Amino acid sequence: MNRFSKMGRSGGDMAIEDQSDGRSKRRIILIVAILLIVAALVAAAMFMRGGDDVAAAGGPAGEGSDRAAQAVTVIVPGNSEVASTITTSGTLGARRDQNVGIAGQGGKVTRVLVDAGDWVRQGQVLATVDRSVQTQQAAQQRASLAAAQADADLAKSNLDRAQQLVERGFVSKAEIDRLRSTYEAAQARVSVSRAQLNTTLAQIGQLDVRAPTSGLILDRNVEVGQVVSAGTPSLFRMARGGEMEVRAQLSQQDLSVVSVGMPATITPVGSDQQFAGQVWQVSPVINPQSRQGEVRISVPYDPVIRPGGFAEVKIASGVTTAPMLPQSAVLSDANGNYVYVVNADNEVVRRDIVVGAVDDRGVTIREGISGNEQVVARAGSFLTVGQKVVPQREAAASVRQQEQGSVGEGEGEEE
Repeated sequence: MNRFSKMGRSGGDMAIEDQSDGRSKRRIILIVAILLIVAALVAAAMFMRGGDDVAAAGGPAGEGSDRAAQAVTVIVPGNSEVASTITTSGTLGARRDQNVGIAGQGGKVTRVLVDAGDWVRQGQVLATVDRSVQTQQAAQQRASLAAAQADADLAKSNLDRAQQLVERGFVSKAEIDRLRSTYEAAQARVSVSRAQLNTTLAQIGQLDVRAPTSGLILDRNVEVGQVVSAGTPSLFRMARGGEMEVRAQLSQQDLSVVSVGMPATITPVGSDQQFAGQVWQVSPVINPQSRQGEVRISVPYDPVIRPGGFAEVKIASGVTTAPMLPQSAVLSDANGNYVYVVNADNEVVRRDIVVGAVDDRGVTIREGISGNEQVVARAGSFLTVGQKVVPQREAAASVRQQEQGSVGEGEGEEE
């Protein structure tokens, strides 16, 4: 019995020892895993810190070195003879806008013979007004004229017979004077009747609304049955000869170089058609509020040109000498257009400019540079004022050719 008891205790102790050994092993494994994780975290942290130190050590200094040594392409544009073009916009309208109204006493409109968009000739009837009353007056006056003419004829006959008898002594000179006076009075009444008739006929003629000149009807403001009078607003509006124009506002500076006769190109808004025009009037005054003056450019009629519309105008104001830059060299921000210039110390300097004409050849610079500066040709937006650079000079024509080539390649890729 004791032996079995000892054996039982020994077995229990062994089981307990086995359980203790299992827990110890798991604890060791857990500790080792935790240590490995901590080591990995420490290594990662050291690696990241080392990278930051490297970046901190080489970043700003490296960037500064690169920036100081950065090479940029510059051009010296010089001065070229370029066609000076002033671009503006204005309102389309008739060069001579004519309002047509009623010239006579007026009345009820009986006919309207034209509409907006019709071409008419000078003197053509546009509308007629009722003339029944005037027609009756004319008939009455014709009768009065006939009666007055008959009285004058009778007085003339009496005077002629009396003059034949006076030589024979049958009629006194006093009677001759009386008959002559009667005849002259009758003649006067004939003249009055004829004048009254002509007045009425003229009034009847004024009841026909006629075109004052040949041209294009722009507006029709009258309908049959409408009662019109001399105070009625215009019944029609027309453009003399169909001539059109653009009225544009120019600054005082631009106005000083524009003169009558200069050619212009007009492009109505919403259309890709261009029309050749000519400056025919330059305003002699400047608006004191806007500091602008008006320029009027004549343009031949075309259905696309509608009065009241808007159009872009390019006035060829002659040939000027000015620097020309590629479009890549010109930058802009809230303060306007500018370029970057490399000075004698190889530092980047900003120059504000005034842009002139822009075409396929480049951008004409009206103000800001003389043409003898080293202008940054490309990638100016990545530079800063005062930055040190290494300028690499290149011809302006080469830069423009590269720009045109890149544009052509881009269009080919899109296709």
